[in-house]
Amino acid sequence: MKSLRLILSNLIYFAPSWVFSSINILIGTWILYIPFIKLKFVLNDGEVGFALFFTALGLLITIPFIPKINKRIGVGTSTKIGIFLLAIAFNFPLLAPNYILLCASLMVVGVFSAFTDVSLNALTSNIEKREQQNFMSAAHGFFSLGGFVGAGIGSLFISQFSNPQLHMGIISVFVMITNLFLSKNYAFVVGDKKEKSTKNLSFFKSIKPLLVLAIIAFIIMFNEGAVEHWSNLFLFDIVKVSESKAGLGFIIFSLTMTIGRFLGDGFSQQLGSRKTIVFSTIIAFVGYLFIIMSSLTFSVLGFGLLGFGLSVIIPEVYRIAGNNKDLETSFAISIVSGIGFVGFLVGPVILGAISNFSSLVVSYVFLSILIIIAFGLGLFGLKKKVDNV
Repeated sequence: MKSLRLILSNLIYFAPSWVFSSINILIGTWILYIPFIKLKFVLNDGEVGFALFFTALGLLITIPFIPKINKRIGVGTSTKIGIFLLAIAFNFPLLAPNYILLCASLMVVGVFSAFTDVSLNALTSNIEKREQQNFMSAAHGFFSLGGFVGAGIGSLFISQFSNPQLHMGIISVFVMITNLFLSKNYAFVVGDKKEKSTKNLSFFKSIKPLLVLAIIAFIIMFNEGAVEHWSNLFLFDIVKVSESKAGLGFIIFSLTMTIGRFLGDGFSQQLGSRKTIVFSTIIAFVGYLFIIMSSLTFSVLGFGLLGFGLSVIIPEVYRIAGNNKDLETSFAISIVSGIGFVGFLVGPVILGAISNFSSLVVSYVFLSILIIIAFGLGLFGLKKKVDNV
């Protein structure tokens, strides 16, 4: 909890943490209206997944340019611009008059999601080194908190907003105003200048030390993205709850993930990064066993365990990457977070395709298998020396 107190007592740490929250407030509000989008355009699960694929496409075409933009204008300015443009972009899908423009608008969301996420993680890593304070896990806790706020408060007031566009517009304005006020605390951060360069290495040689970390990040964020976008439909279609209760799984998932990340820096200090990742994947797997029981009580409990299990893995992966002695911190963070965010965006797409050909239950079984793979990579793929990170 030391890192949480640090964030709440100093705007240098709170400002970037609030960007994490802002991203997921936007996402959490958007996912409430996926059932609305599905009904509006009369889509099946496969068509919903295909539309979400364009979010991933936007990310993929953006990632190669992000490090260059960060280097040119600084990670602080990139983060400030990114969150403003992302807040605007999230309005487009709900305004789309047809399926084609829905896909196009989701690609725009993907572009600015990638730009904001990669820039923000590089910014957080640079502030950690600059201030010699660790707050990566707690900062990611604010991301989860944002999802809880966006989906939780949105679920309570969704009946008051007969116009989804109005709801999303109000949230976007709120995000832009708060970040305009706070961005002065990080906009001046440029990035690393005195670390080892990767210019003389080929791209594949430079990412080789990060490969296991990148795969773990991909798997975990694949799971996070899939749960964020399909937890509502799982409870609605499989468990057969009312629309007002469909967001309950994601709300509990976000709440336990928030708690886990606020406690994560303490777990890491006691267990080390590698053991923390291994134990966390076990908890996440048990969560999936509860979810696929497909009863309201067990499924909601499962989403809670899943959130707690996944909570600290991504911050630990970024922490290990940031401590790589052979690569620039910003480069390492950008590669791992970029590949991880690809997982976050393609997860919903692949889950939708599996659901369309079989069922959402099978989709969640597939997610549990990925967690087993992440467990194996953490146990056998990471060097034991990272226990001391």
